[in-house]
Amino acid sequence: MSYKKLIPCIFIDSGKAVKWFDDRTVLSEDVVGLAKYYSDHGADELIVLDLSDSDEEHDEAINLMKKINRVIRIPMVAGGNIRRQEDVKKILYAGAKRAMLNFSKTDSLKLIEDAAKRFGKEKIAVSLNDFDALFKQQHLIQDYSSEIVFMHRLDLDSVMNITEIPCVIITDTMEEPELFKILKCPGVKGLSGKFVSQTDMDFVAFKNKCEQEEIKMTSFETMMEFSEFKTNADGLLPVVVQHYKTQEVLMVAYMNEEAFYMTVKTGKMTYFSRSRQSLWVKGETSGHFQYVKSLTIDCDKDTLLAKVDQVGVACHTGNPTCFFQPIVGTDYDETNPLQVFESVYATIQNRREHPKEGSYTNYLFDKGIDKILKKVGEEATEIIIAAKNPNPEEIKYEMADFLYHAMVLMVERGISWDDIVRELADR
Repeated sequence: MSYKKLIPCIFIDSGKAVKWFDDRTVLSEDVVGLAKYYSDHGADELIVLDLSDSDEEHDEAINLMKKINRVIRIPMVAGGNIRRQEDVKKILYAGAKRAMLNFSKTDSLKLIEDAAKRFGKEKIAVSLNDFDALFKQQHLIQDYSSEIVFMHRLDLDSVMNITEIPCVIITDTMEEPELFKILKCPGVKGLSGKFVSQTDMDFVAFKNKCEQEEIKMTSFETMMEFSEFKTNADGLLPVVVQHYKTQEVLMVAYMNEEAFYMTVKTGKMTYFSRSRQSLWVKGETSGHFQYVKSLTIDCDKDTLLAKVDQVGVACHTGNPTCFFQPIVGTDYDETNPLQVFESVYATIQNRREHPKEGSYTNYLFDKGIDKILKKVGEEATEIIIAAKNPNPEEIKYEMADFLYHAMVLMVERGISWDDIVRELADR
């Protein structure tokens, strides 16, 4: 547990973010926008808690969680109003890394074993209000969960004597010395609560303060110093930027020493503009940020390769990549399967958000889920029939048709290719 995380918490009540459990003062009308702010400004994870009492409001909160998951680049842990396995499934399918069971409620005690066996212990967290609950239920918690979220600060030394499960502390204290004490506790993996959930929270600045207190915070660490690189006469290092999924080259830019260390510290690509003679964060004005996945130096130590998660497009012209103008060579097939899947998915998603007259995709969305499910079932049957035919071309056609309709279903239910890939990777 050497590295600690800052984990803001969003309490959802009636579709809005409120200040606290017992303070329903509206913190933000835009729950999704608040989550994106946290993600874009250096938060490491996000906790989302549904404070609703009714199934209708719970479903509304689940939909907000889906929308949150689409705009953030950090893991999400979510809970609230979980009374049955179906609620656990809904939260996990909404994109949560873990579903959090409230152990102050009897339903959770009965539910945790079955939920852990169905979805995996690593998908389950528990929230606790007091030390007695931990003491009484330690075996259930130990056997069927992978994270404990304490809803206020406890005697952390006593907690550590009971369990080795990583803990997150949600606290209402705003005093930095107290927050440092919490983070210095060996069993604490992260800090949440009022301080780190401020709507203008500067996560990078607070992490710097934590580092001064000798608290190791989650951030990238470089195995080489900038002084070891071979820069040009202006002290600049060229950076080739590549999409981490598709491997497509997006752009080339330059870093000076300050830009390099800002990139490492914040996790967002920061460059040096030769024309303006100043630093610039990619996406600062457009919102098209580049989030670092890895930085690799070449054999001569004079060029950096950055693999990034690109939000939106990389080029100021509106093109996905700056390299879109051919000048030499002939056409050839460079189809990337992942690019094709994501491109088709994006088109389907765009049709739903911006309907086009005469579009078959919009026809399916207009008819609703029953029609979409019927088509998915029909296309699956067509694959089986085609497989009995020795002509492989028929199978190819039917598989493509099935995948298209499956993607329509994915968009309808708010499931992305990232969700599918993550699920496959976990198996």
